[in-house]
Amino acid sequence: MANASTVILGTGAYAPARVLTNDELSRTVDTSDEWIRTRTGIRERRIAAPGEACSDMAVQAAQAALADAKVAPADIDLLIVATVTPDLPMPSAACVVQHKLGLRTDVACFDLNAACSGFLYSLDVGCAMLASGRYRHALVIGVERLSSVLDWSDRTTCVLFGDGAGAAVLGRSDQAGLGLLGTKLGSLGENTELLYMTHGSHGKGDAPEDVETNGHFIRMKGKEVFKLAVRVMDEAARDILEQQHVTADQIALVIPHQANMRIIEAISQYLELPMERFFVNVDRYGNTSAASIPIALDEARRSGRIKPGDLTLLVAFGAGLTYASALIRW
Repeated sequence: MANASTVILGTGAYAPARVLTNDELSRTVDTSDEWIRTRTGIRERRIAAPGEACSDMAVQAAQAALADAKVAPADIDLLIVATVTPDLPMPSAACVVQHKLGLRTDVACFDLNAACSGFLYSLDVGCAMLASGRYRHALVIGVERLSSVLDWSDRTTCVLFGDGAGAAVLGRSDQAGLGLLGTKLGSLGENTELLYMTHGSHGKGDAPEDVETNGHFIRMKGKEVFKLAVRVMDEAARDILEQQHVTADQIALVIPHQANMRIIEAISQYLELPMERFFVNVDRYGNTSAASIPIALDEARRSGRIKPGDLTLLVAFGAGLTYASALIRW
C-alpha cells in the first residue's frame, strides 16, 4: 500500500473520573453485577461529568497523544474526529476540538461516523491523506459521550456503554515496512435496524408517526448483533492477514473492539490464538464505541504490551453494521 510508511508517532487516552459500577446500576435498573459480568465481562464504566463535553474529552486524549509523539499542536495539519456523539450536530466536533487545542486555522478538520469502527476508518483515511504528500501530521481521535444517549431504564443497553476518548498522532517514516501495513473496511448496510440511534429524523419514512418520540437513545437487538459481530470480526481479521500474507501466529497482540468479553473469546477461538495475545479492558470501560480501540491501544503501548517490530492486529465492528481491521508493524 502507498501508506506503508505512515506510522503512529504517539497515542493518548482519557477517561472521566466518575466510575459507575454494576452494583450501582443494579440500584436503578433491573439487573445485577452477576448478570452483567457473566454476559458481557463488564464490571464498571466511566461516565462524563455534568458539563464535560465530548470535545473536552477529545482534547484531553489529544494533548496526551501530542506529548507522547513530541509533536507540537502547530505541526498538525489534519484533524479527524470519529464520534457518534458530537457536542452539536453542526458544527463538527473536529472544529470545536481544533479551537480548544489551539491548532492552526488552515488545518483540515472533519468528523467521521462509522460508530465503533470509527477509529479504524479514521486511521485509514488519515494515513491515506498523509500518503498523498499534502499533509505531514494527522491527529486522529475516537471519542464518545454515550451516557448522554442511553435509556437508563433499558438494561439491554445501559449496562454496556461508557464514555471516553483515545487519540493517535500520525506521521511519515522513510523506513519502509513500518506503520499501517493495510486495512480492510466494509459495511453490512442491510442490518441498520439491529443497532441505531435516532435524532428525531424520519428515518424509514416521511410521516410524523415514523419519528421516534421517546428520546434520542441507542437501540439494539443484542442477540443478532452478537452473532454478526463474531462473524464479521473473524472475517475482517482473516482478510487483512491474507491481504498482508501474514499468519495468525505471527501476530504479537490483537486489540479488538471492546464490546463484549464473549465476542473477544470467540474471536480468540476462531483465530486459534490464546487470550494472552488479546488486549482486554472491557471490564473497566465497557463499550466506548469509537474510543474503544484507541484507549486500548494507548494502554497496551504504555504497559509494554507492544514492542518495536511487533505486528498488531486491530479489529472492530459497529452500527451500520460497519467492520474494520488493520495491521500495524511498530
